[in-house]
This record gives sequence, C-alpha cells and structure tokens, in this order.
Amino acid sequence: METTLTHLAELAGGELVRESGADPVITSVGLDSGTLADSGALFAAVPGTRRHGARFAAGSPAAAVLTDEEGRRILAEAGERRPVIVVENVRAVLGTVAAEIEGHPSERLTVLGVTGTSGKTTTSYLLEAGLMAAGHKVGLIGTTGTRIDGRAVPTSLTTPEATTLQALFSQMVEEGVTHVVMEVSSHALELGRTAGTHFAVAGFTNLSQDHLDFHPTMQEYFEAKARFFDPASPLAAGKSVICVDDEWGRAMAERADHPLTVSTRGVPADVTAAPATVAPSGEQTIVLHLPGVEVTARLPLPGDFNVANAAVATAMALAAGVDPAAFTAGFAHVAVPGRMERIDEGQDFLAVVDYAHKPAAVAAVLDTLRGQVTGRLGVVVGAGGDRDASKRPIMGEEAARRADLVIITDDNPRSEVPAVIRAAVLEGARSAGTDAEIREIGDRAAAIDALIDWARPGDGVVVAGKGHEVGQLIAGVDHHFDDREEVRRSLKEKKQ
Repeated sequence: METTLTHLAELAGGELVRESGADPVITSVGLDSGTLADSGALFAAVPGTRRHGARFAAGSPAAAVLTDEEGRRILAEAGERRPVIVVENVRAVLGTVAAEIEGHPSERLTVLGVTGTSGKTTTSYLLEAGLMAAGHKVGLIGTTGTRIDGRAVPTSLTTPEATTLQALFSQMVEEGVTHVVMEVSSHALELGRTAGTHFAVAGFTNLSQDHLDFHPTMQEYFEAKARFFDPASPLAAGKSVICVDDEWGRAMAERADHPLTVSTRGVPADVTAAPATVAPSGEQTIVLHLPGVEVTARLPLPGDFNVANAAVATAMALAAGVDPAAFTAGFAHVAVPGRMERIDEGQDFLAVVDYAHKPAAVAAVLDTLRGQVTGRLGVVVGAGGDRDASKRPIMGEEAARRADLVIITDDNPRSEVPAVIRAAVLEGARSAGTDAEIREIGDRAAAIDALIDWARPGDGVVVAGKGHEVGQLIAGVDHHFDDREEVRRSLKEKKQ
C-alpha cells in the first residue's frame, strides 16, 4: 500500500504545510540530507548540537520535510516551497513514521531486545548463538555491529537511529531472517529510536551507575529503561524477562506485567541457576532450572555475571517459544569480543581484556578473576572524558579494593584534560585504604606494558575499559588503539 504525505502527517499528529494540493507518495525517510537520493524521500530535520537539520534541507532532493517549529521557521526564511510536516518533537514520531513507510517489518520478525547497564552484548551474543543452534535465521544489532545470519552489516550506535533500524528490519525480512536480537540502550528508549518496533520479548540484565551525564539521577536512568517493560508505555514489549538479582531488577519486575523472572543469587524467581562447575580455563558447566524443565549447558565464558547473562538469554528464548535444550546447545562456542576475552601467547599467567568501564563492571571482572588465579591480581583502568564524572573515583576505589596492582591510565579522554580525569580515579583508589600498589601511567600502551611486566606465574591481569574498541579519542582525534593488540604485543615482547 502506498504511503502518502497526508497519511504520515495524520499518523505523526502533525500539521501539513503545503502550497498546492499535491500529495506525494513517500518511499523512504532519513536524517542525513546527503544520502536521500530518492525523490520520494522524506527528510527528517532535527535539532543538532550546533545547527538545526532544517538548514541542510536545500541540498536534499527529498519530496518533503518533517521538522519542528524551529525547523519550520528556518525553512520559511530560506524560501522552502516543498511540503512540510510540523510536529512538536521529530524524534518522538520518527520511529512510527519510519515503520509505516517500511511496512512495519518488525511485525514479520520475532524481535528480542536486551537492556541493562552491563551484559547486553554478551546476552545478545548468547541469544544469537542459541537461536541459530535451534535452527533459526538470526539478525543481530548491537554495540559490536550488525550481523545477518553471521554476516557483518555496517552500522553505527548500539541501537541505530529509527530510520536506519526500520530499514535494517526490512532488509532482514527480505533475506529470510526469522529472529532479531537487539541491544536496546537507555538513550534509544529515551530518544524514541525503538518507537514503531514490535518487540516480542524484552530482557533486563541489571542496573548500576552509568550514563548519569545523560540521565541526571539513577531513578531517571531506571525510568528510561522502564519504558521497555511498563505496560502503560507505547515502547513496551509483548513479554518481559527480568533478572531480579539487584534492587533495580526487583523494582522493574514490579513495574512489568507478569514478567518471567530470573535469579542466580538465591532470590525467588521463575528461572534459577545452580552453582556452576568451573574449569581452570574459566569455562563453566551451568544448570538452569526453568518452568517445567532443567537444562545443562557448557558456557565458555567465565564469571558469575555470565551465568546470569546465560540465564536471561535462555529465559528470553523460552518466552519466544524456543526449546531451551536446543537453544543452550549453542552456547558452547560463544566468544564475545572484548568481554572477558583471554589473550594467550603461551604465558604462565592469565591475561584478559574487558569492556568494564563502570564501577560495578570493574568490581565484577576483578571478583571473577580473583576466583580463578592462585597468585596476584593486577588491573589497568581509566575513565572516559565528557561522560559521568561521578563514577571516576568509585571506579578507582572498586579496583583498589580488589587488585594487588592498580595502574590508572587514559581511556578516551575526548575533550577533557587527561590528567584531571586520572586524578579523580586516583583519589578514589587511594581512598580505599588498602595495601594495593597504585601507579599512574598516562600513556595507555606504557601502562599495559607495565602491567604485563609485573605479572608472574599464577597471576591474573586485566586491561579494563575499552574492550572491543579500536580507537582512542584524544582532543577530538580518534587514534587507532586496540587493547587486545597491545596486550598481545606486550606478551610477545616479554617472552623475547
């Protein structure tokens, strides 16, 4: 069915401003005026950090423009003659508009969304592997990129903009995908990127301090996530799976409508896990108790938190109607880039790279490694610039409470003075009052070298913060830097 501009204006609840009675058929929508080559396109002009998108409308061949009151004024001053849909908030309606233009592709897919502070990426990888093992063709959208049936598809952002997301769903439908696994960030929920998407299942992993530069308080951070579970929210999924191991999960379970609850810490829940059997390599054998069934699975990922991730993934699959035994068989070969990723060059100590960049994640990684090594524990840690500054001293404190050596270094300082960020992390580390050796080495490569040089047989070392990332943002310049490459290089040099 053709989608006319009038229909979209009515759907968006907007005012249609036009000079003639022409009612163009809209075939695509986008936020980037430079990529809208289709004369049937709708250009979504949104406010930017520096300039309003409406200022770029003249360079687009789009048939019409979707914008707000400020955009209308800019377009009028520029003498724009094309039709304009004016709404109060473009982003709030963009997902719904994009879904309509694309023919609501998510309704022809089983979409499973994962949200939470930590564990989204790992849980999504477990879901992808399990669903494929159960015989489904799977799409994956998340932090490390987008895949269709295992093939990489270029995208940006953990949850892409609404226009990109709906186009991706259409592509996946065309390629025969049956199930889509998505990481859903709080930013995406707050900014409406998932509007217009039909989620079969929403999963919640946990909530801890992060993104307080975007969400002023933890309660507001929680409320952003709750949009995915509250039955009164237009963004709510059909079914909910919620890990109730923390207080925020328990609060979320109260907000949701008949959720399937998960616990790995003895809290009463629908899905629980028995204590895992852990091999020296960190590989775990887990037993999950689900309603009416018990499954045993091999999990190559170390850590109690990964047992929780596996339990959430399995419960989400169950909620989507997938056989748990067939699903968990897919865990055996899962590897998640930059998440508890072991770097092995034949050394006689454990070396790990992990994405931990918030206090609870740093604590969880170090607690996991402490249980796996017989010797000492060392960590390289830093904090990002232009982000929540309040977590910096807490990260230092958590590291010093658990490690024997804490090396504080730079981690994407962005536009801030790196030494100022390090000073805040250092203050927290020193306030812990432990016997940990604390060093400050600004150069990240040198910090990694110092950590590897310190390690002895039986020790464990972790480079925390960047995980899968391959760039270091310093004063507006993105320099190539991959923690995994640097650890591997340093290990090789130590052997020489």
